[in-house]
Amino acid sequence: MVSYQGQTLLHAQIASLFNSEINNHERISGLINFTDSEQVYIDFTPPGSFPIFKFENIIAGKEDLTQFQDQLVLIGDDLNLAGRDYAPTPFNHDAVMTVTELHANMFDTLIRNSAPMQQPPWQNFLLTLFISTLTLFVVLNLRPLQGLAILTATACGFSFLCWFAFWNRGIWVEMAHPLLAIFICYYFFIPYRLIVENRISWEYYQKNRLLSQVEELKTNFISMMSHDLKTPIARIQGMTEVLAKDNVALSPQQTEAVDTIRSSAGDLLGFVNSILNYARLESQGVTLQLKACDLNGLLQDVVQRHQFLADRKHMQIQTEFEPLFSISVDPELLKQVFSNLLENAIKYSPEHSQVKIRSSESGDSIKIEFSDQGPGISEDEMPNIFMKFFRSKNAKSSPIKGSGLGLYLAKYFTELHKGHIFVTSTPGKGSTFTVQLPLLNS
Repeated sequence: MVSYQGQTLLHAQIASLFNSEINNHERISGLINFTDSEQVYIDFTPPGSFPIFKFENIIAGKEDLTQFQDQLVLIGDDLNLAGRDYAPTPFNHDAVMTVTELHANMFDTLIRNSAPMQQPPWQNFLLTLFISTLTLFVVLNLRPLQGLAILTATACGFSFLCWFAFWNRGIWVEMAHPLLAIFICYYFFIPYRLIVENRISWEYYQKNRLLSQVEELKTNFISMMSHDLKTPIARIQGMTEVLAKDNVALSPQQTEAVDTIRSSAGDLLGFVNSILNYARLESQGVTLQLKACDLNGLLQDVVQRHQFLADRKHMQIQTEFEPLFSISVDPELLKQVFSNLLENAIKYSPEHSQVKIRSSESGDSIKIEFSDQGPGISEDEMPNIFMKFFRSKNAKSSPIKGSGLGLYLAKYFTELHKGHIFVTSTPGKGSTFTVQLPLLNS
């Protein structure tokens, strides 16, 4: 105690002879007001920190008395005769000191004005509230391992800061409440999060199960309908061919009707084939049947197949093929890719325009470019152009029909060959689709 009922006690009076600063009690570090007294905590030093001299050596003149000049000397005994002559210390259970040395620590604390300053209760409350909030956020929002790592780091960092504050500044921070808050919040709210996540997982499982069933039904329905549609379409095409080759002369209106039927049947067959290919991809995927092929030869075959469609629109297909090495590809899949790109270029280009096909070797890859003079693709639609069932605004507003699967399949088949496909376009000036394939496929 520093004072009681306004009277300064012995320890403070004697310590003020060595440190006049503490004459003003308000300047004493860590001062605590308790009822009618003023108190401070002792800044303990380990037992044996102060020099000890035997009284018999002083009587015998074996000690130099000048060393006690201007020093505070306490006289006591250390005879191990009674337990009341010794006091425990905060270091450990075995680290006891004599009552005389205890008083020496009291005087030393006041002289150095180094009493620990205990954290105010309101600061401890705010610190506990902050750590509790952080723990709840981590437990309820982060992944378990990540959250556990953050909470462990928080506890270790908080402990280190408390130790450093006490060691360097003599600030005593209550550690029990914040650390207990981490423990309680973690172990009380982890079960709650497990219940919530288990419920969410169960809902996801049920939704995924339902979606899988719906997807299976959809795939089976598409496959069944597509196969059932191909037969009547083939009959319609066959009948139009018979009418076109019949020796009976047809009127211009009849000829136009036959051509319209044949064209519509061809469009419908292309749509059905796209749906079948998509259903096959969704259900079982595609396995590459690799063969060494000349891409220029594949392109030439595709051009010949589509020459009739270009002639009907009075369009010119211009080719610029560089000599290329043969590479291992699936020729049927790549023909579908090239056919789709060339057919789109012809469909969406105006009459009397030109489609250019260019092949070239660039570094360790081969590039095939399909350039048209169509309406182009707007910038906002470019990221979606290869999505399944996507059709641009220009395509939807035109009389040309399509499934929106052609470019999706082209991208899928190209990426199966470890290549990639991309498009550059300027609205009103046409588009260029580029297929890039590696020279070596493994």
